Amino acid sequence: MKIGVLTSGGDCPGLNAVIRAITRKGDQDGYEIIGILNGWKGLFDESYMKLDLKSVAGIVNRGGTILGTSRFGPFQQDNGAEILQHKVARAEFDALIAIGGEGSMHIAQQCHELGINVVGVPKTIDNDLNGTDYTFGFDTAVQIATDAIDRLHTTAESHHRVMILEVMGRHAGWIALYSGIAGGADAIVIPEKKVKIDDVCEVLKSRYKRGKLFSIIVVAEGAEYLLEELQIDEEGRKKDEFGRARLGGISYYLANEIEKRTGFDTRTTILGHVQRGGVPTAFDRVLGTRFGIYAVEMVTEKKFGRMCALQGADIVDIPIKKAISKLKTVELDIYKAAKVFFK
Repeated sequence: MKIGVLTSGGDCPGLNAVIRAITRKGDQDGYEIIGILNGWKGLFDESYMKLDLKSVAGIVNRGGTILGTSRFGPFQQDNGAEILQHKVARAEFDALIAIGGEGSMHIAQQCHELGINVVGVPKTIDNDLNGTDYTFGFDTAVQIATDAIDRLHTTAESHHRVMILEVMGRHAGWIALYSGIAGGADAIVIPEKKVKIDDVCEVLKSRYKRGKLFSIIVVAEGAEYLLEELQIDEEGRKKDEFGRARLGGISYYLANEIEKRTGFDTRTTILGHVQRGGVPTAFDRVLGTRFGIYAVEMVTEKKFGRMCALQGADIVDIPIKKAISKLKTVELDIYKAAKVFFK
């Protein structure tokens, strides 16, 4: 059996652990594993590399992806469906393993509907894919953000400043919430729970009255309702290859308003792509490894059109259609727990 493997969308810590596991399991089962370079675009370009034990040796702790990635959308191209079918047949792939986030899983579902044998592996630092408790990459991103908060605490306290940390999270504030709780943030602003800027300022003023001359705020980049409150139109922003607006910079608007309304010296740090980089945590290496092994087992069992998922302590599989049916957003009960410390 010949299996094509691709990584699509944003890079993510743990991708190489998945690739390694797929290759090792595939080798044990007697399969030919072929890496498709640069995401779905690699199929159109016929850009491949053979994956064997030598090519995946020593990569479990490496960030990024040895296959390269892109946000190329095959179905957005002229005659994209026909070209995709032709390229898969020409390469003689018996199955594809697509490793990616929500956008990539939409593409995988469309492939399945075309009759292409595909299984999905969930990858996103945002942790917003439905049907899986966690996606690999999320734990690493949270740890990076938490480390940043720990460092910002010392400089904030030294200079008596408000420090705002902006983290990734387009529609889901999981990174902001988890890192904010772990790092002892004084306010957490996420897309799912609309708060007014005055509410944030009241928290800061309350702390100041108690002698707390510094504060830490964590904000998810997707908390764009703040722009609506400020009546700022950002419709003209650049789009990514999936047609989504490029985010980033919401913290600058928030910092400016906090200074206006409170007089507190306020500074911003945007982690941006730092959250995607570096070595994956042990949790993400293990989860990625388990996903990779299970994905090969799914191919063996012809469980096409399905995605592996973590539910409790178990790796299971669910229909890709279910995984993309809705975004997994922050449960407000967890947010309520964080609010205990917003005083």
